[in-house]
Amino acid sequence: MLGKACDWGSARSVRVLATVRHGVAIGALAVAAYACGAMWSPAASLARAGGARAVAARTISLNEHGRLRLTSKHGFVLNEQGTASGTITGTIYIHLDIASNSKVTAEVNIYPRGSSLSGSGSAQYHVVGGEALFGGALAITRGSGAYANARASRLVFTGVIQRRNDAVSVHLSGPLSL
Repeated sequence: MLGKACDWGSARSVRVLATVRHGVAIGALAVAAYACGAMWSPAASLARAGGARAVAARTISLNEHGRLRLTSKHGFVLNEQGTASGTITGTIYIHLDIASNSKVTAEVNIYPRGSSLSGSGSAQYHVVGGEALFGGALAITRGSGAYANARASRLVFTGVIQRRNDAVSVHLSGPLSL
């Protein structure tokens, strides 16, 4: 094989490319090219062999409901914990800061089995009788485990705070890229 041009579409080269895609040093391609006596360029070689394809992010439609109970309260800051159900199930924590009589900010953490999703947002806030209603937008900015690449920038975030015991019901919906 030495001194001959490589057939980058051969089964052997495809195996080398598959190995590279699975985390083995890209130097394996250079060694294979040298052994074949060929000039090697990572981009050109991968393109000829059908490798280096962009993987499109998968998008799911998030539709979460959460019922939470107050775990602590400091002035107008409520810390809540409960269960998220819907598209993703797990424990949910919300840190609500009632910034004014018309605005609330939120930090949300959801912990599905072995993973996490975290984000923040803000919402309009108003009191109607024994309830405080809020609605706005939330962004998912980080994740771990199965949701390590999760991102969302335009989730709808709504909820109700029961003023008698500060229990919270929330709804979170919109596209989530994985």
